[in-house]
Amino acid sequence: MATEGKTIDALSQFELTPVLGIIGRSVGFSQSNLHMVVASGLIIALLVYGMRSRAVVPGRLQAAAETMYDFVHGIVDEQIGHGGKRFFPFVFALFMFVLMGNLLGLMPYAFTYTSHIAVTFGLALLVFVVITVVALVIHGKHFFSYFFPEGTPIWLAPIIIPVEVVSYLSRPISLSIRLFANMVAGHVMLKVFATFIVLLGGLGTVGPFLATLPLAINVALVAFEVLVAVLQAYVFAVLTSIYLHDAVHLH
Repeated sequence: MATEGKTIDALSQFELTPVLGIIGRSVGFSQSNLHMVVASGLIIALLVYGMRSRAVVPGRLQAAAETMYDFVHGIVDEQIGHGGKRFFPFVFALFMFVLMGNLLGLMPYAFTYTSHIAVTFGLALLVFVVITVVALVIHGKHFFSYFFPEGTPIWLAPIIIPVEVVSYLSRPISLSIRLFANMVAGHVMLKVFATFIVLLGGLGTVGPFLATLPLAINVALVAFEVLVAVLQAYVFAVLTSIYLHDAVHLH
């Protein structure tokens, strides 16, 4: 547990360090990249091995894979509507990647790559590019009517167009910061109370008894963080689907 004297160092857990020795240092391959590879491998393993038997009465892995599939399929079908099924693989991949990153970071000695704004902004920027390209491919120049809806009085154009443009361009920022901030806040709280456990546990005879309170809080925080991990992946998938709905249907 990282402490400096009697102070709490809760941010060192987000520092990037090269892995794989000289290769990692030369190409900038950090523990964040390593956990992305691990997360991708776990997702592939879950889907491949989980669906390999295709049993009528599914086992645990098959049930987990089918549950994830049905859950995201329901989001896409509900939020995008007609023509949304073709975007299911994209939304499903994002959901699983974010979810696995969030959950993997709760494991001992693991790293939460979704706690870095570079990662979450990269994912959000990918969503932004995809929805923009989809809108342009489907609607062509008519896409720009999104920023000034039909039937709106022309004299409102100087007000509505800048507001709509700023709102549209802010999507990757809000999408990335929401995920990043929630992951950072949760892990900082876990580190703070975990440090309290160590500090209080060293206070002689009464130390272990005093440490039980932050220990109980940390157990509750871990359970809460599992919920947040799932919820943030869900929110990311829902917002992506909503943006795709706007791209496909234009309001």
